[in-house]
Order: sequence, then structure tokens, then C-alpha cells
Amino acid sequence: MSTMTFKGYTARVEIDGRDNILVGHVLGVRDVVGFHAADVAGLRVAFEEAVTDYLETCTKIGKPPEKPASGKLMLRVAPEIHNAALIAAKASGQSLNQWAANALEQAAHA
Repeated sequence: MSTMTFKGYTARVEIDGRDNILVGHVLGVRDVVGFHAADVAGLRVAFEEAVTDYLETCTKIGKPPEKPASGKLMLRVAPEIHNAALIAAKASGQSLNQWAANALEQAAHA
């Protein structure tokens, strides 16, 4: 999967072989923010315009724009995994939050 990032928003980019265009969709917001272009340079411009338009539209209608991520994450895992993570965190001298944030960062950038 290819992605683009602008003003903290990330979009997934796909090829539409039927119409021979590149298509993108902003990830992490419930509102549908999509864009398309015939080439990569045009897609970058269309993406930036789509995000800018989304932010301006939210301002015009008095709605706060959704943030792709708040920084708060709640997970439900098996008690055995929770316990193993707690032990690993304590063994490394970190809080569970610090340990989990490091593990998620490593996994996301792998």
C-alpha cells in the first residue's frame, strides 16, 4: 500500500486500472475525503487540495475537523498477553504505556 501525508493526514493510494487513474482516500476520519489524478504529481496536488478543502469546510460549517489520531488507544487483549507485557515493561524499566508505545512504533515502522 502506498501512502501520502499532508498536515497530519495520511491517505492510501491505489491504482484504478479500469479508469487508468490514481485514487486516494484519507485514512482515520469518518468523513469521506477522496481524490484522484492521472499521475503522481497531480495526485499530490489533489490530495493537498482535498485536505485543505476538508479543513476549510469544517470551519465553514462550525464542525471541528476529525484528527486522524488522538493519541489515546484502548486495547483489549488476553489476560496472559497483558501480564506478559506488564512483566516486559517492568523488566525494561518502563511503564506499560511507554513500553507499548515503543513496541507499536517499532511495529508500525518495520
